[in-house]
Amino acid sequence: MIRAVILGTGSCLPARTLTNLELEQMVETSDEWITTRTGIRNRHIAAAGEQTYQLAAKAARRALAVTGIDPEELDLIIVATISPHMIMPSTACFVQAELGAVNAFAYDINAACAGFTYGLDLASNYIQNRADMKILLIGAETLSARVNWQDRNTCVLFGDGAGAVIVSGSSDGRGIFGSNLKADGKLWNLLFMDSPESLNPDLQRQDWQGAHIQMNGSDIFKHAVRLMEDAVKTLLRKTKTAIEDISLMIPHQANIRILNNLKERLGISEEKIFINLSQYGNTSAASIPIALDEAHRQGRLVRGDIVLLCTFGGGLTWGSLLMRW
Repeated sequence: MIRAVILGTGSCLPARTLTNLELEQMVETSDEWITTRTGIRNRHIAAAGEQTYQLAAKAARRALAVTGIDPEELDLIIVATISPHMIMPSTACFVQAELGAVNAFAYDINAACAGFTYGLDLASNYIQNRADMKILLIGAETLSARVNWQDRNTCVLFGDGAGAVIVSGSSDGRGIFGSNLKADGKLWNLLFMDSPESLNPDLQRQDWQGAHIQMNGSDIFKHAVRLMEDAVKTLLRKTKTAIEDISLMIPHQANIRILNNLKERLGISEEKIFINLSQYGNTSAASIPIALDEAHRQGRLVRGDIVLLCTFGGGLTWGSLLMRW
């Protein structure tokens, strides 16, 4: 059986960091308040020369270097992002130009924080149709350009960065063997980011407050834990996989209280969960691929390991995915 396998990983974080102590000078907050409620101590903030597509391309080059694949060999580039360089053309097209991946077609997807997991499932389906495809999948964000820096409830949460994987087909028993993706558009107003104000007065939103992230934190917390738990347990049942079989779970890095509650509900041991939230904050679609790259480079992933991804984001979008490394 042909399955989609991750051949290599890469990531890129902006050089500049923003600590909780620095945020204390910007908004009415404290290191203690941020740390106890979110688990975040630090986040990376993009500077000149670190646009979304530039971070994405650097992460991609690192993933390509691991595999020995040349950019010209790529067939497809997918970028998951909610902070694209432009609305049009896609960030993926900018990445294609940066890499010189002249034979790849390219496009973006927007599933918020669930974007990378959605994209991995999408790549898997391409591989089912054509096993020799070489697909570059990237989660990349510059959320520092999309937060209200006067809103202490959101500006402390988000960071910038990019993570990338190279995906192709294999028949050696490894690869993606299950996914469970969900969405509920009725709950969009719990977590959203408005577009720039319409230039057509008839299409202008009466309650437009700016093109930045807005969130109902308490409701998001309740939905995130419950829906991710259900997504994981449903997938485990469908694939006849026990929670004890999981070698490593890599969840979306949003909030330490969400992750702790999810851990307890799933009954998975702490040493089997990869968490780097404290150093990077919530990087939306980039959070899982950055964590995946770190886990890989730290030796936390061994050939044959069963890896569980689970995620939750605006839309609402959420889901889970299983693969044998």
